[in-house]
Amino acid sequence: MSAAEGYGTLYLLPVWLGDGGGVEQVPPENSAAVARIGLYFAEHEKTARQMLRRMVPTIDLPSLEIHRLDKDTTPAEADRLIALMKRGRDAAIVSEAGMPGIADPGALLVGAAHRVGIQVVPLIGPSSLFLALAASGLNGQRFTFHGYLPVKPAERKAAIKRIDSDAQRSGAAQLFIETPYRNDALLKDFVETCSPNTLLTIAIDLTQPGGSTVTRSIAAWRSRIPELGKRPAVFILGTSAR
Repeated sequence: MSAAEGYGTLYLLPVWLGDGGGVEQVPPENSAAVARIGLYFAEHEKTARQMLRRMVPTIDLPSLEIHRLDKDTTPAEADRLIALMKRGRDAAIVSEAGMPGIADPGALLVGAAHRVGIQVVPLIGPSSLFLALAASGLNGQRFTFHGYLPVKPAERKAAIKRIDSDAQRSGAAQLFIETPYRNDALLKDFVETCSPNTLLTIAIDLTQPGGSTVTRSIAAWRSRIPELGKRPAVFILGTSAR
């Protein structure tokens, strides 16, 4: 039981990154939690069931209760999901990849849990953002995650120009992600818009076979622009770590 009388504990259950990952990338504690929890919140029930089965091959899938939690979940719906944890029911948010609530739905439900007084326990697992930042050589003491930039090219370039100036002034690393099919368009905008001396990290297919993290100046990227394709990527703008 948690601090909120009558409620269970809400666990944040991270999973591996990409198809090349697996249970070896998360600690046994996570599988132990899955073996005893019957209530889950996830973006997609089908993939959540597949991940839970991989973590605990003997799990009784038909007995699991899985509710949708995604970018379209409303605050009222989040409150109703939290109410399912009454009578001491522990529950877990399952990420599609990496850590729930970090570049991933979950924060809305976690906020609702805190308002009620439910204990929130993050379990250990990979986060593509922090893996990319650690491997980038950019400023790990000061950084900002911007999520997705505007879709419209003119608005996106304006945002990049503003953020590039912030990076030059503050030295803070600036992190981004993008829908994979727009990776090459975003890279083209970085190369065309940023200052030549700005550093750009491209971390692609992290923890996967053939994955890489490369940091070069914009000037260097301009001389050889790679084709990224539809591969999961994290982009970071910045200067040399200060």
